Amino acid sequence: MVKLTKIYTRTGDEGTTGLVDGSRRSKADSRMVAIGEVDEANSAIGVALLSVDGPLAAPLTMIQNDLFDLGADLATPGDVEGALRIVAEQVRRLEAEIDAMNAALSPLTSFILPGGSPAAAHLHLARAITRRAERATVALGEQEAINPPALAYLNRLSDWLFVAARTVNQNGASDVLWVPGGERMGR
Repeated sequence: MVKLTKIYTRTGDEGTTGLVDGSRRSKADSRMVAIGEVDEANSAIGVALLSVDGPLAAPLTMIQNDLFDLGADLATPGDVEGALRIVAEQVRRLEAEIDAMNAALSPLTSFILPGGSPAAAHLHLARAITRRAERATVALGEQEAINPPALAYLNRLSDWLFVAARTVNQNGASDVLWVPGGERMGR
């Protein structure tokens, strides 16, 4: 377990931060950007949890823990013995949960707008931030080796958050459908 007795260390005052392997990187380094985006996605899920109760609360809390695992994974470059890594089973769990939620939803007949209810809006925002974390992780993977299940996890998580948003929108009944061209088309 992690034990932090001092919150500030001053080691990052010149714009670098330490990784699990002991190396230091610029806080603007692509690895640090990906870690930061994952942290922001986790924070957005924390906000969504304020609006979500019932059966989605426990999986969202598990996802928050997974995102800490993902942050540790990304903070450990290379092949470090005993490193905490996202594993395929975590991706499969998300897929099973998506399938279970999706079974109660009617098929989409249009794209939907992010909203419908406060809980759905928060989940959609978390989804969009997760997509940004995924893009940052893809960019990192184009420069350095990353753990493939880490990227798959982010991809699946955005799908999970989309389906969860539809679920909290009364199983899709409160989804707001996209009207191509909107009001300007005289509709």
